[in-house]
Amino acid sequence: MKRQQEFYRDTWAEIDLDALYYNMKEIRNFLPSETRIFATVKANGYGHGDIQTAKTVLKAGAHGLTVAFLDEALALREEGVNAPILILGATRPQDVPIAADHQISLTVYDGEWLKEAEKHLSPGKKVALHIKCDTGMGRIGVRDEEELKQIEDYINNSNCFSFEGIFTHFATADELDTEYYERQLSRFKKLLQVLKTTPTYVHAANSAAALYHSDATFNATRIGIAMYGLTPSAEIEPYLPFKRREVFSLHSKIIHVKKMHPGEKVGYGADYTTENEEWIATIPIGYADGWIRKLRGFHVLAGGERVPIVGKICMDQSMIKLPYYMPIGTQVTLIGEQNGQFISVDEVANKLDTINYEVTCTITNRVPRVFKSKSMRDF
Repeated sequence: MKRQQEFYRDTWAEIDLDALYYNMKEIRNFLPSETRIFATVKANGYGHGDIQTAKTVLKAGAHGLTVAFLDEALALREEGVNAPILILGATRPQDVPIAADHQISLTVYDGEWLKEAEKHLSPGKKVALHIKCDTGMGRIGVRDEEELKQIEDYINNSNCFSFEGIFTHFATADELDTEYYERQLSRFKKLLQVLKTTPTYVHAANSAAALYHSDATFNATRIGIAMYGLTPSAEIEPYLPFKRREVFSLHSKIIHVKKMHPGEKVGYGADYTTENEEWIATIPIGYADGWIRKLRGFHVLAGGERVPIVGKICMDQSMIKLPYYMPIGTQVTLIGEQNGQFISVDEVANKLDTINYEVTCTITNRVPRVFKSKSMRDF
């Protein structure tokens, strides 16, 4: 395995590459063998680390990768990732030649963008395009048959573009009520019927659609949250075909501990007051790391026990109340397992009244990622 970058703080996120590999293998085995999987590693691999996750899931059977922006795609290419890469979001027309140079596929959703992009491509340069269809998400995408026909014709009549794929994105695939999902799927199928040519990739399913529905895989699919071991939603989790292993865990260490007397104050605003003699420890993680102030009153694991966060979470530090004295250097787990106790990403998300995607993405890059694997020697 590639040597870890050295870091100098007692807070880190552990990324279990064996769990990631297992999840992707299970997904690969579940889907039809002819369905090509594009693994989504945008936003630094949902906070897990883009390069390492990309190389791991490609080893586990992913066909290609999707990202949000050109910068993310170039970072992968610079690290030697040669698999197909599709940018799902918007790319500036003047930057299209860079994508062509690095064999990065782009999303097109507007005819005017095509005309402008073509002006920036010199003879001999060609870029592969996927047409995005807006079937009900309300973001970017072609919405009607006539516009789709015009874009397809423009691509096929140009020496600068190739029609590589077409796709859409579901708004409610992770809900038990399938009415809106079925409406979107029907709309996408109608749009496909107007095509004159058949692109290499037709894809609509995200993790939820791929694992919960059986009618939207086409010949390619995009897998994101499920490969990281997290559920697309609690609503459909009981109906998913296999259990996944969480890849992300978050840890720190006690850097200071003291016994405080009854009636003493802790933290900004002095709004936590000790009721008895209490052991209060400090850990070096705060809201600048993505461990935000709304997690006050939540708990972490220390000594294999759940202990509460007390006082307001600071920019770089948090305070926890220990059941007894624990020495400096004691490991504290904020997400993950410790001595049989477990705090899941979903549990943190529930405390924050948000989704698991946001939790891992919110942990900032100043928290080092440590990549663990017992089975893989490199990635």
